[in-house]
Amino acid sequence: MIDTHAHLDACADPADEVVARARAAGVDGIVAVGSGLDSSRETLAIARREPGVWAALGIHPHQAGDPDAERLDELRELLADERAVAVGETGLDFYRDYAPRDRQRELFRRQLELAAKLGKPVVVHTRDADDETASALDAFDGTVVLHCFSSPPLLPVALERGYYVSFAGNVTYPKAEELREAARRVPADRLLAETDSPYLSPQPRRGRPNEPANVVHTVAVLAETRGDDPEELAARLEANAVAAFSLP
Repeated sequence: MIDTHAHLDACADPADEVVARARAAGVDGIVAVGSGLDSSRETLAIARREPGVWAALGIHPHQAGDPDAERLDELRELLADERAVAVGETGLDFYRDYAPRDRQRELFRRQLELAAKLGKPVVVHTRDADDETASALDAFDGTVVLHCFSSPPLLPVALERGYYVSFAGNVTYPKAEELREAARRVPADRLLAETDSPYLSPQPRRGRPNEPANVVHTVAVLAETRGDDPEELAARLEANAVAAFSLP
C-alpha cells in the first residue's frame, strides 16, 4: 500500500519513527511532499534516507506571495534528484486566500511549465477555484494528480481528461457522502489514496495527528464505498501510484 501524499517534515515525531509505523501497518511506500524550498530540501533528505519514500517538491499556493515563489531555479535543482518524482503540491486556493490570487495564478503556471519541461507529474491543490484550476491545466499534457480531492464539481473534467483522483481522510467523515459518491465514480485505474499527514486524520483516528499508517482506514472506506474487495483495491491503488509517479 502506498500513501501518495504525506508531509513527513511537518509530523511531530521524527520521520524515521513515522515511516517505521507505516511499514508495520502494511504501508510500504510514501510520497512525501515538500511545501516551499526549506520543506522541499528536508523532504528530499528524508526520501534519500528512507527506502520506499519518494519526494514531490513544490511551492504551495499559500506561499505564492513569499520569496520562495521567485526561486524556482532552486526548486528545479532539487527536482533533478532521482528521488524526486513529482512537482507540487501546487495549484490555487481561493478559500484561504493566504496569497494574492494573481500571484497564485502565476506561480501555478510556472510550476506547470516546470513539470512539463522535466516530464514529471504535477500534484494539484485546489480549493474554491475549480474553473480556474481546470483552465490552467487545460494546456498541460502531463500526468495530473488531484490531491485530497474535495471538489465534486471538478470531477467531470478530471474524468474526461484522465486525471488521477486522490482521496484523503476526509472521505471517511460521516457527513462526506458527496465525496464518497465522487469516489464511486472514479475509474479503478485513476483512484489514489493518501493521508495528507499530519492533517485530516480519518474517522477512526480523528482528533489526533495523522500519519501514513492511517491510510489503511481511508482505503477500507473506499473499498466499502465502491463495493470492492479491500485487498484487491489496495493492490489496485498501489499499482496506480506506481504508474502515476513512475515509481521503481
